[in-house]
Amino acid sequence: MLVRDTTDDVRDRRADVAVLPIGSLEQHGSHLPLVTDTVIACTIAREVAAAHPVQLLSPVTISCSQEHAAWPGTVSISASTLHLVVTDVFESLRRSGVPKLVLINGHGGNYVLSNVVQEAGGDMALFPAARDWDEVRAAAGVETPARSDMHAGEVETSILLHAQPDLVRPGYESGDHLADDRRHLLTTGMPHYSESGVIGRPSLASASKGRDLLAGLVAAFGDHLAALG
Repeated sequence: MLVRDTTDDVRDRRADVAVLPIGSLEQHGSHLPLVTDTVIACTIAREVAAAHPVQLLSPVTISCSQEHAAWPGTVSISASTLHLVVTDVFESLRRSGVPKLVLINGHGGNYVLSNVVQEAGGDMALFPAARDWDEVRAAAGVETPARSDMHAGEVETSILLHAQPDLVRPGYESGDHLADDRRHLLTTGMPHYSESGVIGRPSLASASKGRDLLAGLVAAFGDHLAALG
């Protein structure tokens, strides 16, 4: 997940846009690792960087996972800290001659990233957007509705089955749990809605769906790159 480029590599491939994967360190049930969101963000970022003229950055690996705090292994930082980390990275890139930044977000709880992008005056983007996910889910044949596929479900398990199958442990085939009405999630946390930590249907996951999801996201990234100008 770490970038292996030398400074000469970066100089030779000079880009005006950098991509920053942002993951988390949080529970993903018993079948996916704590680093699931980081692996997904890094996988998307790596595929994007292979297809588009961008500079790939190493990931932010801990973010805003407070709703998962009841499970061992989950670690969080505050929204204000994440805001500062991202804006500091952005300013550092600008000083080195890279004026634009795309945040590749792998964790749905990082709500503050929308405000960071909003405040950046057109020089930052957040990817994938909700519409991107809707379109690639449909194209990949994902069966679980987006509202139901919240955590460690069909999409996340599929991406890991494709990208890093060694990280997927047995049990996802029987790990389905749905909780569509989560109106108090931020108040009560995940335990109020799931004993296992899963909300979704991982039993429907497949490596082929993961492959198609990633391919769709790589194609969708072009629109975001164009919007940055």
